[in-house]
Amino acid sequence: MTAVPADCALYTTCIASEFVKQLFDCNVAGNAQSISPPLTIDVPTMLACQHLAWVLANAYSNPIQLDLDMIRYNEALHKCSTGMVATHEDSLLKKFPRGPECLLEKPSVILDSAGHIILWYLPDAISLWIQAKMEDTTIVVWTPSGEHSPGNFHASDRCQLTPGCINLAPCWFMQGREADGFTPKVSAALKGKGGPEIIISMQHAALLASAALRVMHPKLYWALVTTHIKLARWAVEHGLSDMSTCLQFWASVFNCAAVICNRQCPLHRDPSSTPEGFDVMSSVGHYCNGLMTLSNLSIRLQYNSGAMVGCSGHFVRHGVTYTGDHIVWAWFIRDSLQNFVGTPRPSYATYMGVD
Repeated sequence: MTAVPADCALYTTCIASEFVKQLFDCNVAGNAQSISPPLTIDVPTMLACQHLAWVLANAYSNPIQLDLDMIRYNEALHKCSTGMVATHEDSLLKKFPRGPECLLEKPSVILDSAGHIILWYLPDAISLWIQAKMEDTTIVVWTPSGEHSPGNFHASDRCQLTPGCINLAPCWFMQGREADGFTPKVSAALKGKGGPEIIISMQHAALLASAALRVMHPKLYWALVTTHIKLARWAVEHGLSDMSTCLQFWASVFNCAAVICNRQCPLHRDPSSTPEGFDVMSSVGHYCNGLMTLSNLSIRLQYNSGAMVGCSGHFVRHGVTYTGDHIVWAWFIRDSLQNFVGTPRPSYATYMGVD
């Protein structure tokens, strides 16, 4: 286990994550043993962790195995596949035929034919308290910006949300700037005096997504903790005070986050994600008819507020539709940062140790 300095926000996240893992193990085993909550987390956070562990256990107890080889599929993908090139998708469909489409509404874990975990579906995983904090943070603390496609983004029904997307990272390579000769920086939205306040406002949501990853993909979780510590040391050694401060307050094991407001998301893949890794998408807001389509798996997910989905965006071709005001906090990984500090890439996650 990697030691996290006690003055870092990630320290509390790791303690809460171990609490969630212990509860998960007891729930899966049907063990009524009482797990004492850590004294370092407050009561609302403790209750949110207990609920998350229960949903994770329900998902694990409902495996859905597909006749699909995840590793072979990833090898057949174009290196930078966006999931939006029709000829490539048609070719993949011929090599990997889909089964009949189904709609999932209950917590589930989706597996490939070898027992590799493709996706965790966790409806109602986020407590109402944390959902409210996420929405308030999105509305009050910052205004998303960027170039928008009118066909995908739409105005708020309640005139409180600015449609758009913003990337947040205490330390990252900007897209297209990861070649030799460039060093990571603090993302533009977190530069300046307001950066730590934004990060602090995100800490409870960051903790919950990280605790989910502790169960979903333990090897990846600890690899990301190690990367965080190495980056923090590197920032101190190079006198990067802004980056050091941001990393100290950053409570997520994920090294990047994107906040996306009111975007009808077309089917796509995230080529920057790692095939073996998981991103976690957390959905909140005042909307209805939320639906996430996983086209290459022939599965659709009921995607109501409070849902959490963990998967490799590199592998799963996904899109989202809804009616109303919708906010997604997507926690994701830049493998280039792990490579920068020399953290080995973990293998695929497996169900019940199946290889």
